[in-house]
Amino acid sequence: MSKPDVLVTGACGHLGYALMCSLSSYGFNPVGIDILPSTTDGHEVLVGSIAESEFCTQVFQRYPDLKYVLHTATLHKPHVGSHTKSQFIDTNIHGTLNLLENAASRPGQIEGFIFTSTTSTFGKALAPRPGQPAAWIDEDVVPVPKNIYGTTKVAAEDLCQLIQSQTGMPTLVLRTSRFFPEEDDDDEARANYADDNLKVCELLYRRVDVADVVSAHVCAMREAKRIGWGKYIISAPPPFTKSNALLRLLDRSAPEAIIEARPLHAKILLDHGWTLPIRLDRVYDSSKAVAELKWEPKYTFERALELIKEGKDWKSPLTGQMGKRGYHATPTGVYTK
Repeated sequence: MSKPDVLVTGACGHLGYALMCSLSSYGFNPVGIDILPSTTDGHEVLVGSIAESEFCTQVFQRYPDLKYVLHTATLHKPHVGSHTKSQFIDTNIHGTLNLLENAASRPGQIEGFIFTSTTSTFGKALAPRPGQPAAWIDEDVVPVPKNIYGTTKVAAEDLCQLIQSQTGMPTLVLRTSRFFPEEDDDDEARANYADDNLKVCELLYRRVDVADVVSAHVCAMREAKRIGWGKYIISAPPPFTKSNALLRLLDRSAPEAIIEARPLHAKILLDHGWTLPIRLDRVYDSSKAVAELKWEPKYTFERALELIKEGKDWKSPLTGQMGKRGYHATPTGVYTK
């Protein structure tokens, strides 16, 4: 086997595990690091914390042929209630800086540092109150974090930009929307919708399949050297065209907007016994990622309904392979590991 050329941080998490299982099929040889011991498709996973600078330095010394870093390791929103703000800062900020500085210490070698961020960074910009038009979220929207998770991810994004501007190391930020397979943490959402119904409808505006997230990271690696620096929203392409009238309609009567945009697919969903969402408060626009990263997401709202009509699973096979990774080792509700 060739020497590892991709470092995947958080290799045991939702995305890290999916990347470790998939990168070989794209021609890469990954090595992972995580705070938990694991083996992934025969690839090595070193145990340690990115918050420890010495550990990060040892990793880069051990694997001198690395060309890419896929930095997915993070404390997530579900950890807000179980971890301190200092722990978030240690992992999400100090850990990111440790990786950036080690990667940048090899001028010209790292061809792509890809930081996995989140649409949660947008925070208070995401959710207009009922009666207000839905928010159209693209890369021009200024984040307004509403918790320590969003705050530390924005700070880490800024560190990525700083190091890139100082060193020229190709660095891209991917703000992913939801792709976790666990049930929603909102009690009302779980009460009103079957889980698959909810997730398929989220593909309209705030969800992406993990297989498409993996392919976005691969596209980012391939294009990073050409682009140099950039931030991208990674979410299933919405079927809507931005307009003030649309955003008002999504607030007032989302089913009307969805049926107008995709009548045949809406009919499949309704004939399946499912329900369209009453209101959409935001739409993630991933067109920049499609155009600049040459990303081709496959698991869209439209494809999900076409697969359902054929009696097939609407999710990617990788979603099933990944399973529910969880966020906590002890019971904490819907996010239990």
